[in-house]
Amino acid sequence: MIVGSVKEIKNHEYRVGLTPESANELSANGHRVLIENGAGLGIGASDDHYIAAGAEILSNAADIFAQADMIVKVKEPQASERAMLRRDQILFTYLHLAPDPEQTKDLIKSGATCIAYETVTDNNGGLPLLKPMSQVAGRMSIQAGATALEKAHGGRGVLLGGVPGVAPAKVTVIGGGVVGFNAAQMAVGLGADVTILDRSPETLEKLGIYFEASAKTRFSNRANLAECVAQADLVIGAVLIPGAAAPKLVTRDMLSTMQPGSVLVDVAIDQGGCFETAKATTHEEPTYVVDDIVHYCVANMPGAVSRTSTYALNNVTLPHTLRMANLGWKEALHSDIHLANGLNVWDGKITYKAVADDLGYDYISPDQALH
Repeated sequence: MIVGSVKEIKNHEYRVGLTPESANELSANGHRVLIENGAGLGIGASDDHYIAAGAEILSNAADIFAQADMIVKVKEPQASERAMLRRDQILFTYLHLAPDPEQTKDLIKSGATCIAYETVTDNNGGLPLLKPMSQVAGRMSIQAGATALEKAHGGRGVLLGGVPGVAPAKVTVIGGGVVGFNAAQMAVGLGADVTILDRSPETLEKLGIYFEASAKTRFSNRANLAECVAQADLVIGAVLIPGAAAPKLVTRDMLSTMQPGSVLVDVAIDQGGCFETAKATTHEEPTYVVDDIVHYCVANMPGAVSRTSTYALNNVTLPHTLRMANLGWKEALHSDIHLANGLNVWDGKITYKAVADDLGYDYISPDQALH
């Protein structure tokens, strides 16, 4: 199979779909690997590193899209990239379709087979290809929030951990999954006063056992959420409904209950955001202010720590990439129900129910695509 990876063109996105090590694994398995010139520079990988790994360097993305049987990316294809997809091609990347009707429309039109990292599952009911980026984003959310709280960045001028004699910042984490857990870990480590909200009693129990007295847990209902948001200096939105748009949990009315200069960090922005006032931002202009509350809603947070993120991502994506290259996408998905759960678009049809429901398309089960 011919496997290609192009330079990411989203604002300040420095990750790359294939590391030189991944390219080497594919090449060693007899596959032709095409890498766009300079695609790996954001992770410190030169074209020479890829050539030494057995890959070929092409000068532009158009040539790779034209030749490759499978495109392996990181972020969802931008409009110019979607226009280059074709019916007999596999796209393997993050898609986040539910809040993105334009991308969905273009992928349907392309006829390509589009497999989303974020909906591939595992035996434990987890999302293993989303997990490493959720870990990165959760940890980064605290760094980003701490910076946004600084007065020079529009915040209240509060230090997360405080100092002796001055209380630490209050941090509310909405959602106790992978993002929320990692955010809480970082916030606790910096000495903040942390409260985690979740609707799962099992999750709350696990969090309580892990953090003991270093973080508080609350059941996430309207009253508790409103109370915790009102008291917080920093709110982390870490809510996920796999493949579906995030629920709008923090309303605009709640902003008026917060201290001016408090900060909201919406890690769910890839799925539309869990704050009513959220809109996607970039690393170039990461924040904006609504009703005196600073909003940080960067849609590709892990792109800022591109080397860590790329290697963490390739650790979990490469086995699936290899499997599809070795067996063909149809056989690979047919023999692995968890990879089949990643199929979102096939032959101009939506094959992931949450996306179909959110965007009003007819749903075709992956089984129909595989038979």
